[in-house]
Amino acid sequence: MTRDIYCRQLSLNFYNPLKNIAMIIGVPKEIKNNENRVGLTPAGAKELVNHGHTVYVQQTAGIGSGFSDQQYIDAGAKILPTIEEVYGIAEMIVKVKEPIEPEYSLIKKDQVVFTYFHFASDLPLTEAMLKSGAVCIAYETVRLPDRSLPLLVPMSEVAGRMSVQQAARFMEKPQGGMGKLIAGVPGVEPAKILILGAGVVGRNAAKIAVGMGADVTITDISLPTLRHVAEVMPQVKTLYSSRHNIEEQLPTADVVIGSVLVPGAKAPHLVTADMLKLMRPGTLLVDVAIDQGGCFETSHATTHSEPTYEIDGVIHYCVANIPGAVPMTSTLALTNATLPYAIQLADKGWKKACKENKALEQGLNIIDGKVVFPGVAEAFGMTCYPVEL
Repeated sequence: MTRDIYCRQLSLNFYNPLKNIAMIIGVPKEIKNNENRVGLTPAGAKELVNHGHTVYVQQTAGIGSGFSDQQYIDAGAKILPTIEEVYGIAEMIVKVKEPIEPEYSLIKKDQVVFTYFHFASDLPLTEAMLKSGAVCIAYETVRLPDRSLPLLVPMSEVAGRMSVQQAARFMEKPQGGMGKLIAGVPGVEPAKILILGAGVVGRNAAKIAVGMGADVTITDISLPTLRHVAEVMPQVKTLYSSRHNIEEQLPTADVVIGSVLVPGAKAPHLVTADMLKLMRPGTLLVDVAIDQGGCFETSHATTHSEPTYEIDGVIHYCVANIPGAVPMTSTLALTNATLPYAIQLADKGWKKACKENKALEQGLNIIDGKVVFPGVAEAFGMTCYPVEL
């Protein structure tokens, strides 16, 4: 692409559906620690191009997920060498994880950013996006009339299954664990796994844990949900979630998986700091809710390069992007879910798309310097403005 063409692209106004101007979509390379997913597959890029839009992908953005630059080119996308150029030209950014500090200054007023944000657990990110004047649409709060979260489900499925896979790994003695095999062997009992929350993450964790031969107990405050788990996974013990019941389980649990979700809001602390003394040395806590602040009081975000730490002899695994470890699966699953919504945003512009699709409207978290999602406003004591304004 010549400099003249690039400058002309930069001078285009943001998408206005009344003018019927195609949208310019940017896919930057993820720069969060060990994040190998990419916001759009080549197949997804091709669909957007077929709708008349222009897709710019940062060079090597898809490599970690197994997609070459040539595959994007063959799909009709264009490659730009730097992240600055992608943000500079795009009217809508499609990515995976929330922007991190080096990206804050690249985001422009009125630019649509479509990604996972998890604002309620990150005040600096929230303040940066308010300052940017961008339109922030969060995957995790797009909600259907049945209250399901279609853009969170695929990554929750991956994270739930991965949580047990990681538990098996970090229970090993060389990894700092107690040295117990999840499945046990004949004559030796299997590991006991306590799962807090029977949502998508919890049910997928239970499925894998049972398949590996563990002794599994799952808790929730929804009796209908617990009944469903009991019907479809009779090997899993169900328990109503209360502090008393959780405290009774902790002394014998080998692994505790935290999978509690309050959409768009900070996760509640179900295991407090004082409860660690109830657990045996080497017990493993896996906090899948860490993106939303974590459901263990002693949790803080870790990375795939340094995934665990120890407090009072209890091992904490709190990686904030668990599905990033399996990007070939995760990227495909994510694009399958997000692409129909990305097409609506591109075809209609964000205002019309969100007005016509109430599920997508629920994804609006920040617009032009104002918080419009209640969970985010409540987390930081900010004013929540009606999205209609």
